[in-house]
This record gives sequence, structure tokens and C-alpha cells, in this order.
Amino acid sequence: MYSKSEMLFGKAKEVIPGGVNSPVRAFKSVGGNPIFMERAKGAYMYDVDGNRYIDYINSWGPMILGHAYEPVVKAIQEYATYSTSFGAPTELEIKIAELIVSMVPNIDMVRMVNSGTEACMTALRLARGYTGRNKFIKFEGCYHGHADAFLVSAGSGVATLGLQSIPGVTATVADDTLTAPYNNLPAVEQLVAEYAGQIAAIIVEPIAGNMGCILPQPGFLEGLRKVCDEHNIVLIFDEVMTGFRLARGGAQELLGIKADLVTFGKIIGAGMPVGAIAGPREIMENLAPAGKVYQAGTLSGNPIAMIAGYTLLQTLNDNPVIYQQLAEKATYLVNGLKEAFGAAGIVHSINQIGSMLSAHFTEYPIIDFSSASAANNEIFRRFFHAMLERGVYLPPSAFESWFMCNALTTEDLDQTITAAKSAMQAIK
Repeated sequence: MYSKSEMLFGKAKEVIPGGVNSPVRAFKSVGGNPIFMERAKGAYMYDVDGNRYIDYINSWGPMILGHAYEPVVKAIQEYATYSTSFGAPTELEIKIAELIVSMVPNIDMVRMVNSGTEACMTALRLARGYTGRNKFIKFEGCYHGHADAFLVSAGSGVATLGLQSIPGVTATVADDTLTAPYNNLPAVEQLVAEYAGQIAAIIVEPIAGNMGCILPQPGFLEGLRKVCDEHNIVLIFDEVMTGFRLARGGAQELLGIKADLVTFGKIIGAGMPVGAIAGPREIMENLAPAGKVYQAGTLSGNPIAMIAGYTLLQTLNDNPVIYQQLAEKATYLVNGLKEAFGAAGIVHSINQIGSMLSAHFTEYPIIDFSSASAANNEIFRRFFHAMLERGVYLPPSAFESWFMCNALTTEDLDQTITAAKSAMQAIK
């Protein structure tokens, strides 16, 4: 089934470290070798061997309307004839910034960057420059990109590979990174008291997506907001996954919690390599050239990425019913998965919010990295491969969220549920 993928992976390992350009693609958590894709359309991906898959990764979130969404493709084709890059300002950058400000609560300004990693790195630097402090708090299992400071107790590919310490991250950097368990407000309050006057920021995935999909417990985010207000700490919401996916205004709108800074990722480029940082004018104008906190990027605001993102975001802005449709599809799938797992007598816990979900094989609620790690990930490994054989492409790690796209039909969902029932019987 995968002869061409096997051949390509062998070639890739000769010229690319580990054969992949991002570690989570390597199938280390689930075993086997990665599958090389050739094309995708709507809810489906097609590999180099001609196999078709119902896709629940959707490029880790941004393909919210499906792959090769026609208005986005047409916009890219048109603008590519003007140039793929100018290295100078364009009107498009203003238009997409104005659109984002109109959609997201509590922000006045947007700075475009080239990835979610760069957005989070810039947000932390900005918070430090704004407050004059160095330390920050992050949460175990949350992943904010591969900048040095964020790799302490990180989720996503770091968790998948079981890396507890990262060579190249200096002790000085690690000393400024304070960690607490997700959903544990008392632990945060203890750190703030212990390092009084030293903490610049608290950065959090308001809905975690890098140790599975994990929802904030009641009062957790409200408590973080209160702590930050009382101690003049900048609250950063990493919405690289949740921004524009769970609501027009992201988790801030959905949960009714205001952050001081927000970071966004590839969805604002419709899957192109884009990120952004956004916030109130008082903080954002500390960025150069308006202020002294330096950040730069030759390809920031790239015109092809900007028109792709603008086209996608405008569609979402004009059709908010899409979010309801996505949530209904996700709920339909979750109910079917619960039936499949239950019929096989497999204990399970499924988390879902809107169009994000994750399945864990445990009888206990998944509320943080510790509980996610304690689940039976051997069953997930077998489930992943059984689903792959049945034409369903899931994230190749129990520590990753699944993402729905609106191109999924009821027939696709039923096929996925049927595949899950068959897979459960095969791995019992």
C-alpha cells in the first residue's frame, strides 16, 4: 500500500534530519514510517501511492473550509502574477489587519510574522520589554513553538518524542521559564508569590491542543486574568490553534476572557506560513519602529499569504454559521466514536469543543499533561494504524488535537465511525 512512501522516506533520511521537516510527522509516537502526500481536496488527502484518506489533521488546523478551497486558490493564482514578494509594504497588509481587528475582541493593532513560533516568541519579548521583567509562566504540555524559552515542559512533538530536556537550551533561559500544571490555579498563585515583581507574562493555550484537546476548568482562565491584573503581568493567549477556528474572535470571544496579547498562526494565511501578534495599542506600540522592542522579518506580510488569509477570514466573517456547522459535525463524530469504543468494551475519554477534539483511552478525565500521559497510548497507537488502513488519517500522536473541516459530509463522518467500529474489533 505504501511502497512509494517507503521509497521516498528512505531518500528523505539521506538529506533531511530524520527524514521529515517537523518531528511530529515522523510517526515516532505511533510507530511505522510517515506517509508522503501528493495532493488534497476538500476533506480528503491523497498519498503518492494513490490512497485516499478522510483528513482529521487539516494541516494542524488552518484548512477549516477544506483543502484547496477554490476562492483561496483563485486569489493566490491572481496575486502570484503580481509578485511572490516585495520586501515593501502593501495595501493588503492593512486590509487583513483591519479585518482581524474587527473580528477579534480587545485588540487595536496587529503585527504580521511568519509562523506561530515567531508570534509567540515576539509576544514574550514584547511582554518583557513592556514590563521590564524577565521571567514568565507557561504550562506543562502546552506548546508555543520551538523558541528556546518555550521548550521547557512542552507538549506537541516534544511530548511525542518524550524529550524532557533539550540540548541547546541554556540553563539561563530555562531558569526564566516557570512552569505549572495546566488547570492548576493554586500552582500559578504560588509561583507569582515566590517570584514577586519578576514575572513579565503568563502564556497559555486557552484551550490546549498540544497534549490532546483539553478544556480549561471553570475558573481557571478567570483566575489567571485576576492574577495578572493584580500583579501587572501580561496575559498572553496562544491562539495559534483556536484563533478563528472556534469562533470569529477565537477563544477570547467563545470563553468571554480578555487577554493582553494574542498570537495567531497559519489559519490567518489559509495554511500559508504566517503568524501574527495582536493586542491593545498601549502594548503593541512598544514594537519597533514605533518603540524599542525589536522584531523584523523580510517575508512578514508576504502578499501571497496575505491574500490567502484575507480571503479565508472574510469568508468566516461573512458566514458565522460555519462555526455552528463545524461543532455539529464534531458532536456527531464524537457520539459515533463513543458508541464504537463502548461497543468494543474499550474505556475512553473524549474531549471536544467546537471543531477540535481528541480521544484518549482511559477511564479518567483528561485535564492536564499528567492525565494525558497516563492514558493507554499503546491502544491509541494500534487504533491510529487500524484507522489509517481504513482510509482515515488521524494525528500520529495521542498528544495532538483532531481538527474538523467544513468540507466533511455526513457520509464522511459515517465512514469514519464505521472505520472506528471495525478498527476497535481488529485491535481488541
